[in-house]
Amino acid sequence: MDDDQLIQKELLPNEQSPTEPTRRDFLYLTAAAFGAVGVGSVAWPFIHSLNPAADTLALSTTEVNIGAVEPGQAITITWRGKPVFIRRRTPKEIDEAAQVKLDELRDPQADKDRVQKPEWLILVGVCTHLGCVPLGQKSSDPRGDYDGWFCPCHGSHYDTSGRVRKGPAPKNLAVPTYKFLSESKVLIG
Repeated sequence: MDDDQLIQKELLPNEQSPTEPTRRDFLYLTAAAFGAVGVGSVAWPFIHSLNPAADTLALSTTEVNIGAVEPGQAITITWRGKPVFIRRRTPKEIDEAAQVKLDELRDPQADKDRVQKPEWLILVGVCTHLGCVPLGQKSSDPRGDYDGWFCPCHGSHYDTSGRVRKGPAPKNLAVPTYKFLSESKVLIG
């Protein structure tokens, strides 16, 4: 026997070559597999807890029946904790909003870009200055100089398209994502 064979016999008493799996290899693989399953079972609840709660997901969209709203009337609903103004505009209000020259506006936006159907205006009812809720949804509310909405906190005036016309508000009232499901139902969100 030469020296190489003697060393191999001392290292591998069962006459196995170095490429054949041993019991030790099996134990290493088994321990690694159990460790991976353990880490996964601990990590999954933590990762899952980062997803939005079911009640939050339920608030992400709101279906609204608008069939009973007459021209000139407005309703307010809550979506994602914010008021949403839905106004069925009269032909006069639609005309007023369409006639405004964009160069007169602080935040220029054409009326046709803010609505899907001209008679229905849907806006997030939060003033863009400091987050107040403007008046103008009720017929008895002051509607400002442009017959839209008026924020009494700091004097912002919005027109019949929800565009800021006067006061400190820097932007128009936001338009949420929405789609009409039918003539009498709209899905917000």
